Amino acid sequence: MPVPETLLSPIQVGPYTLRNRTVMAPLTRSRAGDGDAPTSLAVEYYRQRATAGLIVTEGSQISPQGKGYPRTPGIFSDAQTAGWEQVTRAVHAEGGRIFLQLWHVGRLSHSTMQQNGELPVSSSAIAPEGEIYTATGLQPYETPRALDPEEIPGILDDFRQAAENAKRAGFDGVELHGANGYLIDQFLRDGANQRTDAYGGSAENRVRFLKEIVEAVIPVFGADRIGVRLSPALPIFSVSDSDPAFTFRHAAETLSRYGLGYLHVVQLGDPAFDYIAIKRAFGGVYIANGGFDADSAEVAVTSGTADLVGFGTKFLANPDLIERFRTGAPLNQPDPATFYQGEERGYTDYPTLTA
Repeated sequence: MPVPETLLSPIQVGPYTLRNRTVMAPLTRSRAGDGDAPTSLAVEYYRQRATAGLIVTEGSQISPQGKGYPRTPGIFSDAQTAGWEQVTRAVHAEGGRIFLQLWHVGRLSHSTMQQNGELPVSSSAIAPEGEIYTATGLQPYETPRALDPEEIPGILDDFRQAAENAKRAGFDGVELHGANGYLIDQFLRDGANQRTDAYGGSAENRVRFLKEIVEAVIPVFGADRIGVRLSPALPIFSVSDSDPAFTFRHAAETLSRYGLGYLHVVQLGDPAFDYIAIKRAFGGVYIANGGFDADSAEVAVTSGTADLVGFGTKFLANPDLIERFRTGAPLNQPDPATFYQGEERGYTDYPTLTA
């Protein structure tokens, strides 16, 4: 297999010269410790993978309300911030760059996860289909409570404060999780958002929530140290849209006005979806994610259909993924049974070429 030379070449993203064009994509691992703070295991996990051009951490809830699953890390308390600071120090000591993904799950939670047993919140009172894993096992999704317009400034402030905490923890930037059916996505898509106020109806109104979050976070990091993740064609968690091509092109055009560091797009779902139109509408650095290997990633960055490529489970199973790409060495296969449990097993014990 030829060396993917373009993929392994440097690229400028915001103020940073990344040493290659690979991105470790965000991966929920459900191994946070007491108070949903990262532990020493997380420090080692991210340190091992610091040869990525950029690490984007697992989603980290911006508030207690934003939590959806057991043992996911947060970024709203001092203990969480201190835990993440140990992670950033370790990654930086290895010469890596790391952004924190800011996350609010919205309706993809359960009252057993919420303070005082409150219902999860969303753009509209529409329940997703299926069940959610909770501390007491699988539970049916509940019908969320639609956010009042008066509550939205508080959530914007939660994003801003989470970004402040991320900066205090030493992160190089933040990524806003607007993908995979979580709260921002629940506002973007008309299948989940049936509001009749300024946050619902037209694509412009449905993009407003994301736009206001971006505007809340820019003063903290600066626009060029902020990324956004979207998943225009991914059919997940009952989110749907009557015209995703139009909705997400409009979202990309809106984001293009801010000079953001990058747009990170999950290119899974409808194989006929026109991602190039999204890339053109955004006009800035574009990260493609979803099913790539070294060869297809090299084609993407060489042809210009992507500027960087995100790898999820390949980085999970291969701490030294960059060296394996460089030498053409075979890859470890990920163990799905340890994706969300197992402590060090399936987390920090995947072998490298030298160990």
